[in-house]
Amino acid sequence: MGDTLEEPWWESPSGAGSTPGKNDFCSQVLLLKNFSFDPSDDEVIEKASGKRTAAQQDLDSKPAVKKKRKQPTECFLSQPEEKQETAVKTKRRKKKKISDILEKSASKPGVPADLQNLLSQHFGENRSVIEIEELKLSDSCFLPANDLTHSFSSYLKEICPKWAKLRKNHKEKKSVVMLVICSSALRSLELIKSMTAFKGDCRVLKLFAKHIKIKEQMNMLEKGVFHIGVGTPGRVKALVEQDGLCLNSTKYMILDWNWRDQKLRRMMDIPEIKKETIDLLETSIIKLCRDGSVKLGLF
Repeated sequence: MGDTLEEPWWESPSGAGSTPGKNDFCSQVLLLKNFSFDPSDDEVIEKASGKRTAAQQDLDSKPAVKKKRKQPTECFLSQPEEKQETAVKTKRRKKKKISDILEKSASKPGVPADLQNLLSQHFGENRSVIEIEELKLSDSCFLPANDLTHSFSSYLKEICPKWAKLRKNHKEKKSVVMLVICSSALRSLELIKSMTAFKGDCRVLKLFAKHIKIKEQMNMLEKGVFHIGVGTPGRVKALVEQDGLCLNSTKYMILDWNWRDQKLRRMMDIPEIKKETIDLLETSIIKLCRDGSVKLGLF
């Protein structure tokens, strides 16, 4: 090394031998000294990184923008309109039922004039004036009508005060003294139970088609004596036509006129029962009523 500061320590004095390690180190130092860094490059890099961080902060600070969904306004508006239209259509197409009309109307007891009007309306189109006159019944052919205050037993006691005598005198087979016509088999059973206070020990025959064959009923009429027959017009008419039931000994015929079923229908409001009842009246009962042997009652 040199003795003074001005003399570089790495330079060997003249004539002195040099080693390879010193030369390599000196060459590297010279290269680093000669290579100059531009400070502007560092500033550019810092500015770029600063811009990136600022942009990232701006993105973080801004709230996430949600995509707006289009509201299906047309669908929501169209659905209630369709419901309203369908509701209006159903209201217009709805037809009035007999039960709806009868619910609002007050129940009135049947009178003989109701039966007369029913017969005239039924035969008015197909019969002549003379034939319609023959089907009309006078007031003397009718018993007092039920005013909706009687039970079935009390009504029968009122219209037939001499029932005990009639029951004892009746000894003919294939016939009954009293015939009760109603709309169904279930209603027949109800009437049979409700006349317990009136019938006493007299015999009652069921005259309906449910669970009972017509031959069985004909055999019962031939073998025994019955005082009261309760049933439907269709089965009674069939028994009369097949000579299983004779009406010559019959004194009373009661129509279950005022009773209404679950649908608020009377027996004459049911087309099938109405036709069968009118046919029975035309073929057998009206003639006997005009002769005075049978009385009609509306319960």
